[in-house]
Amino acid sequence: MGTEAMKDRGQAMLPCTDENGYYEIRLESIGGLGANLAGKMLGELGALTMGLNASGFSSYGSEKKGSPVRAYVRYREGEGVILRNAPVIRPHLLGVFHEAMAKVYPVFAGVFDQTQIVLNTWLTKEDAAGKYRIPAGVLYCLDAGGLARQNKCRLNMVMLGALAAASGFLPFSGLEKLCQDSLGKKYPDLLAANLSGMRSGYEAVAGQKGLRMSHVEDTNVDNLPKSPAGCGLDSMAEPYGGEFAGMIGGVNPMPGNSVQNDLSAGREGYVPVFHPEKCIQCGLCDSTCPDMVFRFEPGEWKGMKTMINQGPVYQYCKGCLRCVSVCPVAALTKEEEQKARREGWLEAVERRTATEEGKAGD
Repeated sequence: MGTEAMKDRGQAMLPCTDENGYYEIRLESIGGLGANLAGKMLGELGALTMGLNASGFSSYGSEKKGSPVRAYVRYREGEGVILRNAPVIRPHLLGVFHEAMAKVYPVFAGVFDQTQIVLNTWLTKEDAAGKYRIPAGVLYCLDAGGLARQNKCRLNMVMLGALAAASGFLPFSGLEKLCQDSLGKKYPDLLAANLSGMRSGYEAVAGQKGLRMSHVEDTNVDNLPKSPAGCGLDSMAEPYGGEFAGMIGGVNPMPGNSVQNDLSAGREGYVPVFHPEKCIQCGLCDSTCPDMVFRFEPGEWKGMKTMINQGPVYQYCKGCLRCVSVCPVAALTKEEEQKARREGWLEAVERRTATEEGKAGD
């Protein structure tokens, strides 16, 4: 279909496509942050507002907070039918809802020179690019968690606005109307907050110039970055029948083992803060913790030899905050993780714990 015919039909023009005519979007997130809904809304935006052929689906394991979630969206112009129903390997637009996932999962796999990347982080673009060794694409960073708390809305609304701005062609007015028509009817009391959060995300990205990655000029499916944790998720790119399937045989390369795994990617923006001067050594935090993150060392308490609570080992903490709820003396309190990292004490605790565990291993 020609350009003039597309304009007559009110159909949007895609800024770029792959060899099959698809514009592809991938959202990397964890359960509870709303990436599944965000993917559905982007699919509806393309089909109902922009006049494009659109498809979308999500991929996730157990339906619980903290589990990895990927959402995939495809657009196509003209009369062409979308025949591909497989994970997006080389996204034109990539949204990373939780930066801690980059330590465990290959969230930047498949990015190339045309990929627009939106990363939820409090780091600068330069610091984030260096820390996570993003190989290609154009990077935009925003503190989506902070904006969500500021506007009292869901994080996915902030990220939707940011993704629209980074894409350069997704209409923000269309997203607003979609939010009003769908979420506004279902949750009318939250509509104003969600619209405010969406606009905050859009403005945060629209007001910055993206940073073009210069590590490599391009990446391809045969050379996907490996997971830093060696989790084997790079096998999602194995070709099968000309398309891309999931891991062969459905093998789970990451069995539930918090001794080896970093659970920080499961946190939703908060961590428990331990105040040892208030602790009465009751052990309720240890009893209620589903992942046994609390560390104890021999010592004395009121003249008695006992095991003394040293606080949580944050590598294994998924941020459920049950310990905060059960503590009878407020020796554990809730705090924003990004605030803790900005102040530097969380990294200090993590480094000290890693050193002590390394000595114990020796």
